[in-house]
Amino acid sequence: MNAPAGVQSVAERLVERVAALVPERVPAEARARCEDLLVDVTGLCVAARRTDYIEALLRSVDGGGACTAIGHAGSFRAEDAAMINGTAAHGEDFDDTFEGGPVHSGAVVVPAVLAACERFQRDGRAALLGIASGVETMCRLSLVAPKLIHKAGFHPTSVLGAMAATLGVSAALGLDRKQTVDALGIAGSMAGGIIEYLAEGAWTKRLHAGWAARIGLHAARIGREGFLGPRTVFEGTHGFFSGFAHTRDGDFDALTRDFGKEWLMEGLTFKPYATGTMNQPYIDCALRLARKGFAAEDVAEVLCETAEGYVHRLWEPLASKHRPANDYAAKFSTPFNIAVAFVTGSVGFEAFTEKTVRDPRILTLASKVRYVVDLNNPYPKAYTGHVKVTLEDGRVFEERQPHIRGGVHEPLTREELERKFRGNAEYGGWDLARAERFLQSARSAFDAPIDLSGLRA
Repeated sequence: MNAPAGVQSVAERLVERVAALVPERVPAEARARCEDLLVDVTGLCVAARRTDYIEALLRSVDGGGACTAIGHAGSFRAEDAAMINGTAAHGEDFDDTFEGGPVHSGAVVVPAVLAACERFQRDGRAALLGIASGVETMCRLSLVAPKLIHKAGFHPTSVLGAMAATLGVSAALGLDRKQTVDALGIAGSMAGGIIEYLAEGAWTKRLHAGWAARIGLHAARIGREGFLGPRTVFEGTHGFFSGFAHTRDGDFDALTRDFGKEWLMEGLTFKPYATGTMNQPYIDCALRLARKGFAAEDVAEVLCETAEGYVHRLWEPLASKHRPANDYAAKFSTPFNIAVAFVTGSVGFEAFTEKTVRDPRILTLASKVRYVVDLNNPYPKAYTGHVKVTLEDGRVFEERQPHIRGGVHEPLTREELERKFRGNAEYGGWDLARAERFLQSARSAFDAPIDLSGLRA
């Protein structure tokens, strides 16, 4: 039901929780995750800076402004910088994720908050508050109606990201409660993001994170000026979850319960492989199988147990997943991910190219991969993997992975994250000295003025 006059709406309760936060009350572990996100997002922006999709996006905007597109010369308007950085950070599907979502929060919230702070000269403390509150909100939003946004045909990172980025920017800029509630209401009418990119590997999923970052920045600016938005944006008859999840019966308490006391973002997953979230455990299984001593040509059949929620994105139509249309479509094919991991032993940027998606050895193995739905699979609470290989001589090898590596059960260390950053920076053309300078500055970024000019080309 819509909140009656005088009764707090969901957005008002959420904004009340965020308004109670101050940078000093962000616990050490949550602050560490914000630092990790800053490092990870920056490295991913550098890695993607010369890609065709980022070059196309750069040509679509006008130069001039106060803000930085990471790895690029010149300056940009704040909304454009947020969009470019968000698109680059999510572009190779190598960014963070949240088990329970799935959502990619860093690629949306960090670019939006950094652009806002750079444009309006807010310091590192404001950036910390904005990133922490925005990322925590995005994790919690993903628990309101699990799986239903994907089922309705929308990309959760895009639609939920618009709302989380709005809240993060509002917190960083110091909007009052009324302005922030209005901004959320405005963002609800701006949000979108269909998942039709799955059909042919189009680039729109890459844009979703950047567009959500742009929405968050602009919605906060509009709300700050007194433009009215619906306070029942989340739970209303024609509200956000009614439109994007086809339900008004979501667990809205998940959004505010112990907000500021329990930090779900402390369990963020940082990916070890440059591909879709749910493929990661299957890759670990495939890599372990590759060490068993048999060749791809020895394989007669591969059978995988999977979650029902994976099927329409990663498994069907199966013929298309066996032969992805292009390198980007390959990231959303579990058969291809298993095959390329087994054959090449690596699942970095080099695994998803026009060469690999035409490699007959990889495609032959991918064509042998089938699936069966495990009705007891815990998705979305956990992301699991299972690969069972039957060889031509009748021998059977099987591997299981109960969780995604890099997440709460097996987190990457800061050293591993910094190693990932160095690899991404090198891939994008930065030398080691520049990468090390950034890492040094990132360790104190939230205690200093925000200055991103050193990240320009």
